[in-house]
Amino acid sequence: MTRLVVVGGGRMGNALVGGLLRSGWVEPGDITIAEQLEGARDDLAGRFPGVVITSAPVVADSAVIAVKPSDAESAVREVAKLRVPRVLSIMAGVKVAKLESWLPAGTAVLRAMPNLPAVLGSAASALAGGDSVTESDFAWAEAVLSSFGVVARVSENALDAVTGLSGSGPAYLFLLAEAMIEAGVAQGLDRGVSRLLVTNTVLGSARLLAETGDTPEVLRAAITSPGGTTAAGLGVLERRAFRSAVIDAVAAAAARSRELGDD
Repeated sequence: MTRLVVVGGGRMGNALVGGLLRSGWVEPGDITIAEQLEGARDDLAGRFPGVVITSAPVVADSAVIAVKPSDAESAVREVAKLRVPRVLSIMAGVKVAKLESWLPAGTAVLRAMPNLPAVLGSAASALAGGDSVTESDFAWAEAVLSSFGVVARVSENALDAVTGLSGSGPAYLFLLAEAMIEAGVAQGLDRGVSRLLVTNTVLGSARLLAETGDTPEVLRAAITSPGGTTAAGLGVLERRAFRSAVIDAVAAAAARSRELGDD
């Protein structure tokens, strides 16, 4: 029997399978990807030699649902027919209770929210579970999600906040990068040079935050001399309510996630 079936061979399904194979958590022959689109199946077969590629889910020890939310019910009901005992959803907005309603009673149902950096093995994911989930189920899901990034365990009612923060967060950072590149061009830099400098500023800053153990406040203070250039720039951002705008953006995205989950 297949150890794991991944239902959906899109961006997140690809990222998950790639992470699992790189980590050695699973052998290619022990994993199946169920993908409806024939062209996508051909691409998956070329990308993941040895992995079983099918058009529909198969009997397995566990399943990961990685389809679009609009396809959630049909995909989960197909898995339900096979009585897979443990299901992890990485779909946005589809609540555990809804997933449980489509699955046989007693199925261990977990729900996670990864983000786009999963495609590079650098996801930030949050994980929640239903009433039938055991500590063993959580440990399994954390191992799966850890194959393509970091994972934090939260209550399900916190997943909307996670969606607004880390789920949508890369887009906020990309918007900041866009603005910084344009600012460099406005100051006379070549666009290619501006992009190179901004990209590596973002990358290097993220590494400082991740690797030094210092808080953002400490790192910001280390760069900011009283009356200096950084202080001048930060002063403009504070006067323009940059911090409040970010807080409001996360709140708006989280509120929208709640609305979508209630639909």
